[in-house]
Amino acid sequence: MKQSARGREAVADRNVPYGRADGRVTGRTLSHDSIKGGRVSSRRHFHRVLLAALPLFGLLIASLSPAVQASAVAHWRPAHVVVVIEENKSFSTIVGNPDAPYINQLVGQGLVFTDAHAIVHPSQPNYVALFAGSTYGLTDDSCPHDLNSPNLASELLAKKLSFAIYSESMPEAGFTGCSAGNGLYRRKHNPVADFQGRLSATVNLPFSDFPRDYTKLPTVAFVVPNMMNDMHDGTIAEGDIWLKAHLSRYAAWSNTHDSLLIVTWDESDARSLTNQIPLIVVGAGIKPVRSGQFVDHYGLLRMLEDFYGLKLLGHSAEAIPTTLLP
Repeated sequence: MKQSARGREAVADRNVPYGRADGRVTGRTLSHDSIKGGRVSSRRHFHRVLLAALPLFGLLIASLSPAVQASAVAHWRPAHVVVVIEENKSFSTIVGNPDAPYINQLVGQGLVFTDAHAIVHPSQPNYVALFAGSTYGLTDDSCPHDLNSPNLASELLAKKLSFAIYSESMPEAGFTGCSAGNGLYRRKHNPVADFQGRLSATVNLPFSDFPRDYTKLPTVAFVVPNMMNDMHDGTIAEGDIWLKAHLSRYAAWSNTHDSLLIVTWDESDARSLTNQIPLIVVGAGIKPVRSGQFVDHYGLLRMLEDFYGLKLLGHSAEAIPTTLLP
C-alpha cells in the first residue's frame, strides 16, 4: 500500500528531468562531461551520488521558513492559474483512454505527474484539503459545514491578489444550499461554500460567470463542472467533451499569456487504496514531461502557495516543494 502524504519523504525519480537553477525544466539529465576538473570516476557513480543528494535538498528546503521556501522554489509568478477538478477517476483510467481524446492531447503537451494521489475517500474531504490544507475531520459528503479557517482564497486576498471558484449549475453567487439544478450542483464539490462565513459571495460564483476575456480572470480560479460533466454521473467521454468545449481556448491562451491550466481529479475510482489520480499542467513554458515526483492535494496547494508567496496552510507545509515549475 502506498504511504500517505504526511508519512512519505519525497525521493527523486530517475526519469524526472533535473531542473535548472531558476526552477525551469531543462528536459535533459545532467551530463558527467559537464563537470570540469572533478574526480568522479564514472557516469554511473556521478548519477548515484547526485540522486542520493536530491532528497537531502528537498529536506533542506522543507526545513526553511515558509517565506524562504517560496523564494527558493518558485521565482516565477503566473498571471493566472485555472484549476479544473474532475471526479472519481484513476490515472490508468484516463491516461491513454481513447474516450478522452482532448485530455490526452493535454497529456501530450504538458507536465504529467505519474505519482499523484488524493488524500482520502470520498469526495468532500479532498476538495477541502486542496483549498485549505486539511480535511478538518470530514469523512463523508454530508452538508452543510461551517469552517472558519484560513484558506487559499483568504491568503490570496490578503496579498491583494484574487480568487474565485466557478461551479457549473450553481444558481447564483454566494449560494450555500446543499444542491441545486435537480442535483447537478452539489455543495460537496464546492469547498468555498464551507468557508462562506469568512469569504465574500464574490469568490463563490456560478460557472456562467467565468469570463470570456481571460485577462479578467482572478489570479487563481477553481472550475468545478456539474455532476454530469465532471465524470461523476456522466461518462468519461462527456467530461472530455465538456472540458474541450469550455477550457480549450483558455488552454491555448495560457501558453502565450504567462498562465497555467491544471486539470486534476478529486479521488480515484472504485475506492482504490492507492488513490492515484491524474494531474496535468499545461501553459506558459511547460514542456511535455512526465514526473515521478509524489504529489497529493496538499502538494498541489503548496505549488499554488509557492507561486504567490503565500502562507503555507495546514499539511501543505509538510509537502516537498515541486521543482518542475516553468
